[in-house]
Amino acid sequence: MRWSERQVVMLREMGVRLWEPQPDPFGADDLTPRPPAGREAGAAVMAAAVPVTANATSVVLGAVTSMGWDELREAVVGCTACGLCKGRRQAVFGVGNQRADWMIVGEAPGEQEDIQGEPFVGKSGQLLDNMLRAIGLGRADLPGDDAEAAAARQVYIANTIKCRPPGNRNPEPDELARCEPFLVRQLQLVQPKIIVAMGRFAVQSLLRSSEPIGRLRGRVHQYQGVPLIVTYHPAYLLRNPEEKAKAWDDLCLARATAAAGAAA
Repeated sequence: MRWSERQVVMLREMGVRLWEPQPDPFGADDLTPRPPAGREAGAAVMAAAVPVTANATSVVLGAVTSMGWDELREAVVGCTACGLCKGRRQAVFGVGNQRADWMIVGEAPGEQEDIQGEPFVGKSGQLLDNMLRAIGLGRADLPGDDAEAAAARQVYIANTIKCRPPGNRNPEPDELARCEPFLVRQLQLVQPKIIVAMGRFAVQSLLRSSEPIGRLRGRVHQYQGVPLIVTYHPAYLLRNPEEKAKAWDDLCLARATAAAGAAA
């Protein structure tokens, strides 16, 4: 497979070294559907990691299941279901094409996300944008696209947690459980054709698995019938640049899986 000059530039910005000639690693044999990664088998493990109780989730879930975009955004902005609301500047709802074929799910807002109210900004957001542009995708509107083309070329981005944990600490199980209905409703509204889960907490929430990302990446999982690809969070890649090539492989797998679904 040969990359265009534009893609080569983007890949270099990501820190991924290319070699030529490079065969396509995603031939027909590699697109054979694989079984879901233990959605049932991992349920017991995930139950301990992110307990879902009546107080934490079911009440909120019942309230959001019928919400449209505007009502859902208002609910997120005004949410006081957990203590994270006390320290936030603003809730971080989501951004992108609301009927995108691709949905990117991250973990929790950091300092810049909390300030700007948008997921994946700052250095990690710049890296994500470079990664997406390298495969012809982006979060912004593209001039001249009709609705179908826009859905194919734009992504929708949301976080598992909508408010920044203090000091960028890991989210607590109860915080994940109380915020989960908002992400579930976003997924229902977008109806993506492929999901890319970035980071441990996104993977835990969507796959109900506590397996390390290194063991889950490299194959196609399923979230309620939608193909799901696991990869590293851009913030992790900035700390561990040697893993960027693996993240690029994951994006190529996602692109090949999306193409196979479109052709089916």
